[in-house]
Amino acid sequence: MHTTTQAIDFLATLPGMPYPTSIQRSSGPTLRVGLDVVEVSRIRESLCNFGDRFVRRLFSAAEISYATQSQVHCAERLAARFAAKEAAIKAFSLGELGVDWRDIEVQKLADGACRLALHGLAASQALHLGVCNIALSLSHDGDYAAAVVTALCDAELNLPAEPVCN
Repeated sequence: MHTTTQAIDFLATLPGMPYPTSIQRSSGPTLRVGLDVVEVSRIRESLCNFGDRFVRRLFSAAEISYATQSQVHCAERLAARFAAKEAAIKAFSLGELGVDWRDIEVQKLADGACRLALHGLAASQALHLGVCNIALSLSHDGDYAAAVVTALCDAELNLPAEPVCN
């Protein structure tokens, strides 16, 4: 992982790139990003070992309903959704907040696209960060599923953290 100083040091070594004397953080919108990759086989193994208990602990009823429409693709679909939850935890700094896994939900839209819905403490943290737009990308190939969550945050929208349920 590169720090800002390391990135600037790298840029300063490029011909014609002046070395900045100070860095000012923008007060405008910021972009937050989370990425996660999951082994489908580990999700499949957890399904075999723990069954419904595993699924109900991590996934909403709608996520379970969609994933179980196809027994062939069930583990892949759950792995992609698990990756999305982990990516959201990273993007919204939820790791230390004790968020319920089901408060981060991947919703399948009528056009086939997916969106991220936040509930409870996850929604409250997003409001606190000033999140005004969330994008989600899911993928799976072979034994891997991946997800990227991006969130555009506006510092002027930052609200105090209060429980929000939807």
